[in-house]
This record gives sequence, structure tokens and C-alpha cells, in this order.
Amino acid sequence: MMTNKVNKQWGGRFSESTDAFVQAFTGSVDFDQRMYAEDIAGSLAHAEMLFTQGILTEEDFNLIKEGLAAVKAEIEAGHFPWSIELEDVHMNIESSLTEKIGIAGKRLHTGRSRNDQVATDIRLWLRNQLDRIDAELKRLQQGILSVAEKEHDTIMPGFTHLQVAQPITFGHHLMAWFEMIKRDRERFQDCRKRLNISPLGAAALAGTTYPIDRHLTASLLGFSAPSENSLDSVSDRDFAIEFTADAAILAMHLSRFSEELVLWATPAFDFINLPDRFCTGSSIMPQKKNPDVPELVRGKTGRVYGHLFSLLTLMKSQPLAYNKDNQEDKEPLFDTVDTILGSVRAFADMIPAISSKKENMYARTKLGFATATDLADYLVRKGMPFRNAHEVVGNAVRLGVETRRDLSEMELAELQQFSDLIAEDVFDYLTLEGSVAARNHHGGTAPKQVLAAIERAKAMI
Repeated sequence: MMTNKVNKQWGGRFSESTDAFVQAFTGSVDFDQRMYAEDIAGSLAHAEMLFTQGILTEEDFNLIKEGLAAVKAEIEAGHFPWSIELEDVHMNIESSLTEKIGIAGKRLHTGRSRNDQVATDIRLWLRNQLDRIDAELKRLQQGILSVAEKEHDTIMPGFTHLQVAQPITFGHHLMAWFEMIKRDRERFQDCRKRLNISPLGAAALAGTTYPIDRHLTASLLGFSAPSENSLDSVSDRDFAIEFTADAAILAMHLSRFSEELVLWATPAFDFINLPDRFCTGSSIMPQKKNPDVPELVRGKTGRVYGHLFSLLTLMKSQPLAYNKDNQEDKEPLFDTVDTILGSVRAFADMIPAISSKKENMYARTKLGFATATDLADYLVRKGMPFRNAHEVVGNAVRLGVETRRDLSEMELAELQQFSDLIAEDVFDYLTLEGSVAARNHHGGTAPKQVLAAIERAKAMI
């Protein structure tokens, strides 16, 4: 089946209309219409440059401005007649503009191709989304800091291999999350700097014969500079891949946070209160309180990873310059943005609402001989080589396992059977409070160091 007309924007050399299936298969307006604001902004900047350069008359320029404003209002009111026959957001807007203002609308595309137009739109769109993501990440950081400050001296077990390792504070653990998010923000900010280059004016691939001013359009659109090579300008999608790679790392971080929240909320750990509004129940088991928000965020990590691989594969064998393959960049990119924004927003809402079950955390910390390293360090300070101290403490731990007692619960005489260097002051180091307080250095878990880290973080954000 053929459609009833040839596309007027590009169909002059064609002798027959596009097959209806091909038209639907190759069209992108169903998903790229979300870039309408960026497309209109790019067209306004291009029109202003054409007028400044004497390529457009003032009358045509004013008509284009008025027409694009009317098109934007129509779209935002939900009344715009999107057409698959016009393929994409760009041609839909241009066609509507021409219907509204006549021949002046046809002059807008002078010195421009859809290739540099779409490359400009997608950079503008992603730049806006990066700003939204950054705002949500900052809000998440603020939420982490608020809980960390309240929990700066709450003792909990620190784990390696998911086994109790050493005592830490809950605030210190939360500040580890903060550092991960800080790196994520820095990566996205760095990505934004690299994508903030204007491809507008590169035209199809070789530039244009018109006396355009690419520095002007770059400035009007808030880009730091125009791109340097017209071939690269229209075919580059590195910025989309870089963003998705950064998003994959962020998703991995959120998945790790989620895993800990899910574990901590189980009766086996019972470390935190997760508010009901972030949980759901079971259709058959009335006692259940399921941590669905962190579980879902953890699950969404896989789709972000998939989008990264999709974009890398999309670009891996494309010759310069633009190819139709590049239409496939938008859906993975759009979904990555939506997924990341939703996940970060969920965490930014949820994290400030969690609280610790201090007694449970404290009790679990005492179960795994968490101060064993402190005893070894104590012996080293008394002059014993560390490897010898390691063996002495291992013997003491074996006694604790056999008698089901923590090191701090043993009698002095019992500990002294393992080394005569052990004296009464050993118990200052075997308490959980003494253990965390002793790590009183930059980056350590001592409560005063946690508070100092929080103050530095507040100043940073």
C-alpha cells in the first residue's frame, strides 16, 4: 500500500509515494516530539542568525517568530496535529509553521539540514535533562546529609564479605553513599561540558554556502562554542553514550544502596525503619511489608546497562557522516533519562524518611567480634609484631566462639592467657564506642570526624 502523497519537504526527486508500512517504520514523531521545545528554540536562533546576516528579511523573521510561538502554544495546549506522514518533530513543526505564515516558513530551513538540526535538538534536550538530574542528585545528597547528621554516632557493624568486620557509625556509612553520589554529579557535570558544543550550521555534512554565523547561534542557544568539524558534528553521538555510561554507574550505585536498604529492612537485620509510603503489602500474606521502591530501583539498573550497550552497538560500525541508524539513539537515551530521573527522585524522597533501630544495630555489632582488630592494634602498640598479634587475637576469638562471648565480655585473666602484654586498659579499646572513637582521623568513622565530613559536604554542595 502506498501513501497518497509524496513528502513535500524532501520528495521532489521521488516518482512515487512512500509505502505506508515504510512510512510508519521509519517515522520517529511518536517519540521525538518530546524535543519540540528544543526544536523551536533552535529554529528561533537559526532564524535570528539568518536575519542578522541579511539572509532573511525583517518581515520574514518576525513572521517566523510569531508562527513558532503559535506552534509552541498549540503543542503545549495539547491541540497540535502530529502526523506520521511528516516523519519527525522537525518536519511536523516546519509544516505547521508554513501553514500558519506562508512562504516565510519555507525560508526557515535555509542553510540548515535535518542532520544538524536533530544533532542540535538532542544536545539541547539532554543538556536540560542533565540540569534536572543534577538538581535531583543534589536533593538526594541533602537528604543523605540530614540522616547522617542525626546518626553520626549511631554504632552499627561495618561489613566485608557481608560478615561483621569492624564497628562503624551509621552516619559514616551514609557518608560513603554521599561520596558515591558526589562522583556521579561530577561525571554528569563533566559530560555536560563536552556536549555543550553547537553542531548547528554543519548542515548535511559539509557546511553551507550561505554566510552564516555559527558563533552567534551557539551563543543564542547557550552553547560554549560551535563544533569544529562539520562531518563529526552531524554524526557524533559520543555525548549520548557518555551520558548513558555515567547513568549506568549511577544506576549501579543506586542498586547497591537499594540492596543494603532491602537487607537492613528484613527481620534478619532489622536495622532501619522504612516508611510505609515507600513499601507495599502482599496479596496473600497479611504480615508482609515489601521494600518495593528500592527493589524496583535495583531492578531498573539492568535496563540502563542495556541502553548503554545498545548505543555502543548502534555506533560501532557507522561510516561518516549521518546515517538513518542514528534515529535509534533517541529511545534508549530518552528511557535512560526517564529511568534515572525517576530512580533518583524516589531516593531523594525516601532517604530523609528512614531512621535507624539503634539497639538492633548495636546488638548486631557485638555478635561478630568487631573489635578484634582493635585488640591486635593494642598489642602492636605494646611492642608485639602485627603478625604475632594477629595470631594472639585469633586464639582469643576462638575462645569467644566456644563460649559465645564477645572479647569485651571476657575477664582480664582470660585475655592475659594469650599474652602478658594485655593489661586492664585493654577494655578501653574493646568497647564499641572506644573502637569508633579511636578512628579519629580525616575520613575515619569517629563521630567527630563524621560531623566534620558532613560540614565539608554541606559547604561543597
